[in-house]
Amino acid sequence: MDISETPTPPLNGLRAFDAAGRYLNFRLAAEELGVTQGAVAQQVRGLEAFLGITLLDRLPRGLRLTENGLRFHAEISRAFDIIRNATQTLQPQSKHLTISVTPTFAAKWLIPRLPDFTAKNPHIDLRIVATEKTSNFHSDGVDLAVRQTGSSFAAGLSADFLFAHDIVSICSPALQSKFAQTPGIDDLDQLVLIHDSHNLWPEYLEMVFGRKISDKAKAVRLNQTSLAIDAALSGQGIALASRFLVENDLKEGRLVQPFAEALHGGSDFHLVIPRQSKKADACRQVRQWMLSQAGRSSPDR
Repeated sequence: MDISETPTPPLNGLRAFDAAGRYLNFRLAAEELGVTQGAVAQQVRGLEAFLGITLLDRLPRGLRLTENGLRFHAEISRAFDIIRNATQTLQPQSKHLTISVTPTFAAKWLIPRLPDFTAKNPHIDLRIVATEKTSNFHSDGVDLAVRQTGSSFAAGLSADFLFAHDIVSICSPALQSKFAQTPGIDDLDQLVLIHDSHNLWPEYLEMVFGRKISDKAKAVRLNQTSLAIDAALSGQGIALASRFLVENDLKEGRLVQPFAEALHGGSDFHLVIPRQSKKADACRQVRQWMLSQAGRSSPDR
């Protein structure tokens, strides 16, 4: 008989056998296929009846492939792999990438720009892990990270400079309008200084006015810079923030800079990517987009 004339086994039976042969368990196979355990067992029995051979031995605990089952399962699994690979070449697959950033970077820089990223990279599913802790590329499943650090990196990492950590003072226009001119040293005791976890006000005031915080100074203390920025936007006082995080708010007049001086906060912001990545093409696309948004050149590597 010509092979083209050989009857084709039922597809549902083949799918059930493929899953059951991998798990050697009808229940787990059923969970993968989204059917009942009884349906999987029935489909495998139907396949065995069609072929006239036993493919799986039913044991008190689990299943075992027979000799014929082992040979047949190897070929069936290979056939399904071929089908999946052929389908993948026809349909662009979403590429999942996980990027680790701080909550403030996510809220004030990355998330407002996501619509632009999605429009330009529709097949990349960018998953954001917003945390203050340093995520591990391997154990935490992170593909890219924005890190505030010096310029020295491990040999296995590639890093691009994104932003200088230049700290500026910010407040609402309404708050500044209460003063006839730029607030000076004599006005400090009347101002509410909004602190975040970095606590840079002592250093900033020393640089600008050459003095320490007065005991009379009013303070609001928050644990994240994004909250301090929001408090400044609502007119609650003066906060400190990296210039790039509030650049749009300053440009559009939602915030003003009461003191012109900027304090360099030390470690700058870098985009860090492992040099050996299984998702190199997708990482390259995210890298180019982020550098473009940051106003940096993005030569291919």
